[in-house]
Amino acid sequence: MKGRVNDKAHLELILKSIDNVFEFTAKYVSYEQFENDKLCCHAVAYNVQCIGESVYKMSQDFKESHPEVEWHLISGMRHILVHDYYQVSFKFLWNVVKQDLKPLQTSIEQLLETM
Repeated sequence: MKGRVNDKAHLELILKSIDNVFEFTAKYVSYEQFENDKLCCHAVAYNVQCIGESVYKMSQDFKESHPEVEWHLISGMRHILVHDYYQVSFKFLWNVVKQDLKPLQTSIEQLLETM
């Protein structure tokens, strides 16, 4: 039987996955460098998938009470990575790393401060 959803634990897992992605990609200044490291590309894809999985498992009440985070987009990314993995481009993942993860990290940190 599935236990009670622990939203705080999922938020903490999201932060850990974001930290992993930033650690893995810190040495790359360009997409071309990132793209040439297939191991890193797949590690980033896995951690972005973990972020989506955590969001997917969070309570609907929590997500509805914090509409400032685009939960549906994050969860949608998880669905693509899990079910339509053949459509994922590393260029798209690179853009997620460079444009989306820092604002998400800030939002998650703020949510955790209020819990």
